[in-house]
Amino acid sequence: MPDNDLVSEHYTHGTLLEAIRQGVAKLGKTEADVTLEDLGPVEEFHIGGRQASADFLDQLDLQPDDSVLDVGCGLGGVARFAASRYGSRITGVDLTQEYVQTGRVLTRWVGLQDCIVLEQGSATAMGYIDASFDKAYMMHVGMNIADKSALMNEVFRVLKPGGRLGIFDIMRTSDDELAFPVPWASEAKGSALATLGEYKLALEAAGFQLSAERNRHAFALAFFDKLHANTTAAGGPPPLGLHIVMGANAAQKIANMVENVRAARIAPIEVFAEKRR
Repeated sequence: MPDNDLVSEHYTHGTLLEAIRQGVAKLGKTEADVTLEDLGPVEEFHIGGRQASADFLDQLDLQPDDSVLDVGCGLGGVARFAASRYGSRITGVDLTQEYVQTGRVLTRWVGLQDCIVLEQGSATAMGYIDASFDKAYMMHVGMNIADKSALMNEVFRVLKPGGRLGIFDIMRTSDDELAFPVPWASEAKGSALATLGEYKLALEAAGFQLSAERNRHAFALAFFDKLHANTTAAGGPPPLGLHIVMGANAAQKIANMVENVRAARIAPIEVFAEKRR
């Protein structure tokens, strides 16, 4: 099972901000005129990209006066999208320091620094007081956190009574062995996949009341097909894309993930729950 150092090491790039700057330059832009849409392909590190974010977050009914927690915020791409789309105040926490530092810069580039705070920390031991947030979400985060009970207990603690939680994670759908590396782990010991049933047990044990769930397997396959077609037509990946974040073996990580999804070993699944009043 992964520990914090292993997870942080897996995601640390070393020169990520400079690589993104170079991608922005290839678009013919600078940090002064790059837009949220320009950055979307490189900053939303989950299956389905921005479309998945919109489909998922719309179900949380985020409001302008909501204080929202982004658990495992990565580069803050979803936080910036949420702040722009719904007007909510977003606090993001992530284990990888480079992601947080880079995300703060990108937030300034698009002028959203007044409504977004990104901080380094562990999702199972956050430094926020009880009942701090109206809503919370996590997108492709639990695959690196072995102790789902500790994760759900901590999110439950920082949510206000009546607060809602949305989860969009890759989950196990069979006992078959996975092909590695994948985007979230270079080898099996870095992966902490769980089944939907295990997520639901952890949520209910923490005190959450389950409200909805949705398997996005078909959506993922359609997304992969579209991504492959676009990459082939363009003769390679775009100037800004997740290949920048994933590094030199990005192609292998993506290919293995697609294989694992197609073989029905895993699937991206949404789960929604509420903290009882």
